[in-house]
Amino acid sequence: MSTLNEDVNVLGRVLGTVLREQEGVPFFELVEEVRTRTKALRAASADARGADTSALQTRLASVSPSDAEGLVRAFSMYFQLVNMAEENERVRRVAERPGPRKEGVEEAFRALAARGLDAGAARALVERVELGLTFTAHPTEMRRRTVREHLAAIAGEIPRLSDPDALERVTAHVEALWGTLELRRVQPTVRDEVQGGLAYVPVIASVLPQLARDLSRAFREVYGVEASLPLPLALCSWMGGDRDGNPNVTPEVTRETFELHTERARTMLRECIDDSFTSLSQHASRVHSVPESLGDGAEPWRAALRTLYDALDDDAATSRVEPVRALTQIEETLRAAGQRRSADAFAMPLRVRARVFGTHLVSLDVREHSHKTGAAVAQLLERGGRPGYASLDEHGKRAVIVEELKTRRPLLGVGEVPSPELELVLGPLRATRDAIDRAGPRAFGRYITSMSEDVSDLLEVLVLAREVGVRVLPVPLFETKADLERAPDVLREVLAIPAYREHLGSDVQEVMIGYSDSNKDAGFFAAYWSLYDAQRRIAEVCEGSGVRFRFFHGRGTSIGRGGGPMVRGILGQPAGTIGAGLRITEQGEALADKYSHPERARRNLEQGLYALLVAAAAPREDLPTEWTDAMARATDASVRTYRELVEHPRFLAFFEAVTPINEIAHLRIASRPVRRPGPPTLANLRAIPWVMSWTQNRANVPGWYGVHVALREIGVERARGMYRAWPFFRTMLDNAQMSLAMSDDAIFRAYLALAPGEDELARRVLEAREETIARVCEVIEGPLLKDEPRIARSIELRNPYVEPIHRLQVELLRRVRAAGEGDVDPPLERALLLSIHGIAAGVRNAG
Repeated sequence: MSTLNEDVNVLGRVLGTVLREQEGVPFFELVEEVRTRTKALRAASADARGADTSALQTRLASVSPSDAEGLVRAFSMYFQLVNMAEENERVRRVAERPGPRKEGVEEAFRALAARGLDAGAARALVERVELGLTFTAHPTEMRRRTVREHLAAIAGEIPRLSDPDALERVTAHVEALWGTLELRRVQPTVRDEVQGGLAYVPVIASVLPQLARDLSRAFREVYGVEASLPLPLALCSWMGGDRDGNPNVTPEVTRETFELHTERARTMLRECIDDSFTSLSQHASRVHSVPESLGDGAEPWRAALRTLYDALDDDAATSRVEPVRALTQIEETLRAAGQRRSADAFAMPLRVRARVFGTHLVSLDVREHSHKTGAAVAQLLERGGRPGYASLDEHGKRAVIVEELKTRRPLLGVGEVPSPELELVLGPLRATRDAIDRAGPRAFGRYITSMSEDVSDLLEVLVLAREVGVRVLPVPLFETKADLERAPDVLREVLAIPAYREHLGSDVQEVMIGYSDSNKDAGFFAAYWSLYDAQRRIAEVCEGSGVRFRFFHGRGTSIGRGGGPMVRGILGQPAGTIGAGLRITEQGEALADKYSHPERARRNLEQGLYALLVAAAAPREDLPTEWTDAMARATDASVRTYRELVEHPRFLAFFEAVTPINEIAHLRIASRPVRRPGPPTLANLRAIPWVMSWTQNRANVPGWYGVHVALREIGVERARGMYRAWPFFRTMLDNAQMSLAMSDDAIFRAYLALAPGEDELARRVLEAREETIARVCEVIEGPLLKDEPRIARSIELRNPYVEPIHRLQVELLRRVRAAGEGDVDPPLERALLLSIHGIAAGVRNAG
């Protein structure tokens, strides 16, 4: 079996072959010249590096736009091939490791047993928690679906590269990829995003039965008892329901999304039933003890499946179909009839898939901005004879809504047409109501109110839902540092309102916390601590109120947006705050990286379940006062330093000069605009392009800036103790060092040449990075990533190959900006946009 280096070398030779054949030897030699010059540049001494850098930049300045585009494409394709080889290696290492799979479900149960949980307690924990993976479509996934399909086909062949036929198929796909347009010709629609996200559902469905077997087998192995455990997994989506700042998510689009989900779910369930129908051919005369509950059919299990299949064809009956109940009965009666293997092989997989996907496929959330919901309620109340709501203070708004909720009256008259603005808020709720009628309650997830600031933001959702005639559960999204600090009080006050508690009943109160805007608002260190502290205090409020709760983590894929390894992130949550489980957003390139191949999908799902179970079993922790006091002081210091940078009067101009943010705005990566409505300020810039811009120039500011003054405030010895004994602090610092390791001074300095005269801000960033690295290394007592040699090696290997794209991008930015808006040659603009794509592939986790 080949090694990672061997796979990478083979794939590199394949790409070289295609480049020589398709573009000619001179172009291939140009690629090799740039590659070897850059590699030599990184190995050069400090004295020689300046001259070598100048020579390389001069060479790139002489390259034609078409050759520049070709160079960017060649290095970008190399990274996409390397990414797949690394993913294959990761899966291969897990498969070859003897004993229980590392960070698998058996390891999770062994951890629970070591903590003193017996079989009953472990089973109760599995039944109590749920991992909700929520697909979102608005980050940095720039690849066309056609490109992703070629890459998926190549990924499937990598384990067999030593086979000449497999190698020939890989070469064919690389050849086809080289002739394929990488960039979308038109902006993707929301429907395109929905279709793209749903493309991963069949892959996930294919691995669920094996996960369920792993869970039951691991429980039996650890506890010595048989147990049919539910797979604590749910799939949700924002695609087609996330209206916050996206004018393209109309009520009609949300309705179409619900309909598409239902059709896909029924189709998938019917296909699974067909497969089981073929296999469950047992005749009543040949099987002992056929349960009477199945009736007198000659082929009783086929008859039961046919009944379920026919019900799925009836639109009116679909919402009343309970496939899990019907399939559980089929499985149990097979076992009772002595058909255990048939139950395991043909019935259990169908039941597991039906439990996760049902007749709804994924649960669609609706997200709206609190200002929009507030304005809609004000309009409704005015129509109902209660004007002036918008001008009330918070206590006045609460009083009006609480009084209004005591009535059952509609606020719109019969036949009265809502204004267009009001319909934009009510329309998605009508679509939700109809979807629930058609596909059952799991068609809808939650109603998320972004930028939640107070109690009225939750109560307003109840008024809107009552108007439409649908029950929804409001989820506040706390995003800024100030909102996170206020969040526990908001939850305490809303849970004390009888009308709200009655509406919630025994359901779980979800609370969403945003990693992106809190980071952009306060910086890396302060955001981490604010999120951690808010969760501890919210959990105390919910427990004190007797309410089950679950946190919904709005994480991105980059360190600056709460990213990093999933296991590390989950285990770094405050102990005792998992509650009824947790939800996590899965964004951008993460979908393709994690769920485009069955083995990778299985690996990511089992790691998520491992972390969920281990974290859920952790008892509440009492932190030393000296730690929390030190964190509070360090947070204040880091916020001051961070805001001194981003609030500098010349910062926005500096940011726009040294990053390709304005060029990213032209890249057709999603249906959502790069900025919120209003002037082009930093406040209106969305967090995703903010982070992505800093990864392009390798400064990675959102992933570490402010940590240097925070560690200075904490002190080395105390920080070392916190790093050794506190999972949260270790996770935070490990993520910071990963971001620092992926940053690069030499590359960043090349971008600084695009901002002449901004020496002060450049110096601040460079000096802060140098101090941050020194202080982090002091705390961890070693070089960056000393405990992550595989990641360190990957970064080291990638840098010589991604640097040419950075150098080309700097040159292309010069040319494009010199040409002026509207005068850029299409090949030049295309090459620049492809460089953004290529750097994202090279550094990974870009947004």
